[in-house]
Amino acid sequence: MSINAGPRPERIGFQSLTLFLTLAVIAALPTPPASTMHAANPRVLEADQLPADARLGPLKGEQGDFGFTPAKSAEEWKQRADEVRRSVRVSLGLWPLPTKTPLAAVIHGKLDGGDYTVEKVYFETTPGFFTTGNLYRPKGKDGKRPGVLCPHGHFPGGRFQDIGREAVRREIAQGAERFEDEGRSFMQSRCVQLARMGCVVFHYDMLGYADSVQLPMEQVHQYARHRVKAKQAPATGFFSAAAESRLQNVMGVHTYQSIRALDFLTGLPDVDTQRIAVTGASGGGTQTFMLCAVDDRPLVSVPVVMVSGTRQGGCTCEAACGLRIGTYNIEFAALHAPKPMLLISADDHTRGLAERGFPELKQHYAALGGKDRLAHAALLHFPHNYNYVSRTAMYHFLNKHLCLGIEEPILESPYRRLTGEQLTVWDEKHPKPQGGAVAEKRLLDWLNDDAQRQLAELMPRDAKSLTRYRELVGGAVDALIRQRLPEVTFETKKTSKRETFQETLGLLRYRSVEGHQAELPVVILVPKNGTGRTVIWLDGAGKAGLFDPDGSPRAPVRSLLDAGSTVLGVDLLDQGEFLRDGKPSFRARALAGEEGFASWTYCYNLPPFAQRVHDVLAAASLARNQEPKPKAVDLVAVNGAGPWAVAALAQGGNAFSRAALDTRGFRFANLTDACDLDFLPGAVKYGDLPGILALAAPIELWLAGEGKDAPQIVRAAYGAAGAADKLTVYSGDAKETAKAAAAWLLQR
Repeated sequence: MSINAGPRPERIGFQSLTLFLTLAVIAALPTPPASTMHAANPRVLEADQLPADARLGPLKGEQGDFGFTPAKSAEEWKQRADEVRRSVRVSLGLWPLPTKTPLAAVIHGKLDGGDYTVEKVYFETTPGFFTTGNLYRPKGKDGKRPGVLCPHGHFPGGRFQDIGREAVRREIAQGAERFEDEGRSFMQSRCVQLARMGCVVFHYDMLGYADSVQLPMEQVHQYARHRVKAKQAPATGFFSAAAESRLQNVMGVHTYQSIRALDFLTGLPDVDTQRIAVTGASGGGTQTFMLCAVDDRPLVSVPVVMVSGTRQGGCTCEAACGLRIGTYNIEFAALHAPKPMLLISADDHTRGLAERGFPELKQHYAALGGKDRLAHAALLHFPHNYNYVSRTAMYHFLNKHLCLGIEEPILESPYRRLTGEQLTVWDEKHPKPQGGAVAEKRLLDWLNDDAQRQLAELMPRDAKSLTRYRELVGGAVDALIRQRLPEVTFETKKTSKRETFQETLGLLRYRSVEGHQAELPVVILVPKNGTGRTVIWLDGAGKAGLFDPDGSPRAPVRSLLDAGSTVLGVDLLDQGEFLRDGKPSFRARALAGEEGFASWTYCYNLPPFAQRVHDVLAAASLARNQEPKPKAVDLVAVNGAGPWAVAALAQGGNAFSRAALDTRGFRFANLTDACDLDFLPGAVKYGDLPGILALAAPIELWLAGEGKDAPQIVRAAYGAAGAADKLTVYSGDAKETAKAAAAWLLQR
């Protein structure tokens, strides 16, 4: 087989030589600026210039500036609080809340401490998955008693903590502790003292600590160390793309365990459910304010050495996709307002709370009528701790707000410290449950099956069920995308007169929910005889998708212009003029060394999919606010742009009159890499792309890429909305999709 490489040099004729020389002369001429050239992708910016878009800058991590804006009024705060609380629950996999199955609590092995007792407890958080801990009760107290929930945090040994004789003596010398035995375990010390003060106390394990053996410590908490080496997430289990796409994360399991621990505590016959407090330090502080953010049963919150305006939480059990987008730990703590809250800070990342964070919380509490219920103890002469001095501040606060009536000052007194062997809940009669990969899979399967059962019950059947579907699934998508129609500005860069239309190149700017100033290159084609309709044309190639190689509008776009429709094209993030040297991005960026843990990057940064949806919504705002005002704004999405358009329809409400979309059968469930540019955490949980598209009803919709009929949930939603006739399904030649979409718009 031979390959014809073109004419041999000796066979080039006179005409060919002339053409060759002419092309050489043209090539030597100066090249006009890219912004003035009309090519397949007319540029707004110079060839070597990228948009001045803040999203191209450094990614946000768990250290930085995390401020909080206080409420101005109770009415304003209620709306904001509802939005934040919903976004927290969505991110933690608690929207809807998992079905509360029987706890089947086992209480055994009572130990007598003289004026208090200690019992061993385990119960089923979910079927076959256990929460473990110790129950401390006062002796000689009648009637219902206040309850205190105690998560422990990232301290060695957890509930079995023992810092040793040498370490505690240093603590005593520094004034951090009073007694040797008590100081060796501040975990037990606060539980014993609170029981002596008349409270019923449940001290429970974090995952992987002490008796919580079903998920190993090295996975739940120390995955942070080896994931840097692995670079890739596991194929299955926690931290995998499959788990993240269903919002199954360790932080969510921790929070749900706290909810079930509260169920256990408030279900005890000797506990007053109206007087419940929660307190923990470090990671236990995180669990404290997260529980109080999503559950309104606790009256008093005391998160210790955790609430900060400069750092958010450094463990894999303290991060979840979407959790900290435009809202941070101070605001999570603020969700407890105006109920009593004491913050304790130390010489650690909470050191600056008195200057940055607490003043705003004081304003917040005052606006909500609770200025006397907020306090702060700045114990800056001690490092990260929950020592005797910190505990004493907590005792006095609980004495006041749980109405214990104890004479102050309150001082700890010696007690007999128990060892891990004495505290453990597992023995021959109460054997440890199965752990490892089997237990992990069983837990994740149950969470997924339970969520899908609940969501299946929301299948729209009528207007009422459609409203409920929109509340739950629409609320979730709102939390996943985090943007509605933004305010925008537009700067015209160049206007050119074409034969039958005017071409305007410019920059669309808006500020995203993340606080980024976004800048998008836009082309607007306005026909001479317009009808007042605008079509936003989305293409996988950006605005270049509107044009043929010679720079003229593609036939489908030309047909819309000829019919009098204005056509708007835009380069979304990572398209067109965003691409350095024209090379496309294949994977989303991740925080340095964090490729294997999506919840770390996406906890603070929205994925590119969501940001592109923001761009589509910004284009809709621009189209709607053009002068003269358009009669209607339509949306077309082809060549891979369908999924972004689907989410934009769900978020944009009535911003669009009609939509013609080609999904190409895309499903989030098929993505195995959380760094895929189209990955959206949580999307699979809420019905994947069809579940999101169902939220578009009753917008007039032309749908391609889904076969001969629309997905069941989409068809059901349109039927429930009384708009079955507004749904058109195209199953023709995929190569003719753009042409067919334009034809459908023109026919309507």
